[in-house]
Amino acid sequence: MGLTGAVLAIDAGNSKTDVAVLGADGTVLGAARGGGFQPPLVGVEAAVDVLAEIVGRASAEAGGPAGFAHVSACLANADLPVEETALRAELLGRGWSRSVRVHNDTFAILRAGLDEPRGVAVVCGAGINCVGMTPDGRTARFPAIGKISGDWGGGSGLAEEALWFAARAEDGRGEPTELARALPAHFGLETMYALIEALHLGRVPFARRHELTPVLFRVSAAGDPVALSLVHRLAEEVVALSAVALGRLGLLDEEAPVMLGGSVLAARHPQLERRILELLAERAPKAVVDFVTAPPVLGAGLLALDETAAGPEAAARLRGHYGA
Repeated sequence: MGLTGAVLAIDAGNSKTDVAVLGADGTVLGAARGGGFQPPLVGVEAAVDVLAEIVGRASAEAGGPAGFAHVSACLANADLPVEETALRAELLGRGWSRSVRVHNDTFAILRAGLDEPRGVAVVCGAGINCVGMTPDGRTARFPAIGKISGDWGGGSGLAEEALWFAARAEDGRGEPTELARALPAHFGLETMYALIEALHLGRVPFARRHELTPVLFRVSAAGDPVALSLVHRLAEEVVALSAVALGRLGLLDEEAPVMLGGSVLAARHPQLERRILELLAERAPKAVVDFVTAPPVLGAGLLALDETAAGPEAAARLRGHYGA
C-alpha cells in the first residue's frame, strides 16, 4: 500500500534536489534532499535512479512506500517537450503513480512566488531561462539550452564575457577595463595572460569561473564602462524575455507579476535592478516586479495541489509550512 491520497512534489535542479510528500490538505508528511539532477551527463535512467533514492527517503519519513495519487516533478534539463516526454515515461515506469506531470524546474520558482498560477518568471543563476503561466493552463517558455537557442546571460555566460573583454583589454585588441586587473587578482594572479594559462591548463578549475560574476558586478559598481555595459545587457535580456512571455500570454495590457529569481537576480545588484525596472517600464509598463525568496520545492508542491484541485486552504497550509 502506498500513501493513499498523498501527492509527491519534486524540485530537481542541477545542483540539488528537494522532495516533499504532501497530504491532500497541504500538510507536509515527509521531505528529503539530495544531489543534482543531470540527465545530460548520466542519462535519464541513472538520473532518475538518484531521484528515486531521495523519493524513498521522503516516503519513509511520511510513513509509507512510494505510492501517490499524483506526482508533480519540476526537473532541470526538461527544456524541450521531447525531454519532458522521456522523463515522464521514466517516472511512470517507477510505479510511483499513474498520474505524473513533468515541468521544467523554472516553473517551480515561478509558482513559489505567486498566489495563483498567473505571471512570468525569469531565472538567472548559472544560466538564464523564462517561463510564464495562466490559470487556464496556458504557458510560455523558451528552449533555454544556450547560444544555439538564442540565450545570453546567466552567471556562467557573464563570466565568459568578462574574461573575453579583459583578455582583449590587456593585449590591446579591446578598450581598457578594470576587469583586466580584477579578474586575475581574484585568483591571486597579476595578469590576464597568467589567468588564461591557469584556466587552460586546469590550475584554476573550470567550475570556479562562476566566481568571476560577482567580480564583474563589483567592477561595474565602481563605474567601469565595459563592466557596466555587460550588466546593462543582462538587464536587456531579462526584460526581453519577460516582455515576450507576457505578450504570448496576453498579459501585456494588464497588471501581471514578473518574478525574478536565481542567484544572480536574487543578489539584488542595484545597477542591474534599476536598469531592469527602467526597461520594463518602457516595454511592459503594467508589469509588477518581485523577487522569489521561497524555496522552489514550495512551487512544485503548489503545482501538485493545483493539478489535483486541492483548493486554496491546502495551498495556504503548504505556504505556511515554508514560511511564505
